[in-house]
Amino acid sequence: PLFSNISSADRTEIVSAAHEKAFLRRQTIFFQGDPMEQIILLTSGSVKITQVGQNGTEVILRLSGPGDLVGATGLWTRSNHCSTALALRPSRALVWGAAVFETLSERFPILRHNAARILGEHLRELEERFREISTENVAPRLGHAIARLLNRIGERENGAVKLRLSHEELAQMVGTTLFTVCRLLSQWEQQGIVSTGREAVMVHDPHALAALSESE
Repeated sequence: PLFSNISSADRTEIVSAAHEKAFLRRQTIFFQGDPMEQIILLTSGSVKITQVGQNGTEVILRLSGPGDLVGATGLWTRSNHCSTALALRPSRALVWGAAVFETLSERFPILRHNAARILGEHLRELEERFREISTENVAPRLGHAIARLLNRIGERENGAVKLRLSHEELAQMVGTTLFTVCRLLSQWEQQGIVSTGREAVMVHDPHALAALSESE
């Protein structure tokens, strides 16, 4: 999405101004409060974006997959990061210095437009999740959260889609307790819709999950 409607020659020039960086599983990419010095485009793997409240409680704002901009919320204000980014599994990214990316976005206005569109989609998802937390029961919220993640960070495995997430991380995403998430996943597992393992959920029937979450 970042390179949408950008010519091959211009895309090559933009990419050549970046350097490729690898992140280990569970490696912190930046911390909440750090100055925003880089623009990161995830090319493989997945990254968890979190915030920590005053009482120390962590909340997951987003799980990012390939093609996503990571930590670019203050892209043009050069503010500090308002969240922490952690690689959920081995990941790679293209990384630009913030000043370099700003210069590129002035030279190629479509690049700025595309980046703004990506950040706008992030905001729309946060608004949607806020509405769900305010108006829906936990079951549909959990179903919607899993469905959103299937294409973004899901891994095809033996005819199912694997999400490398713990039950606790799912609970943080939907604003509920670990006990409630475990209970719902257990019910759905008995129906053959999902199966669970250590820090992973396998989705065997996405359509049944969507229908079930909408009906509850």
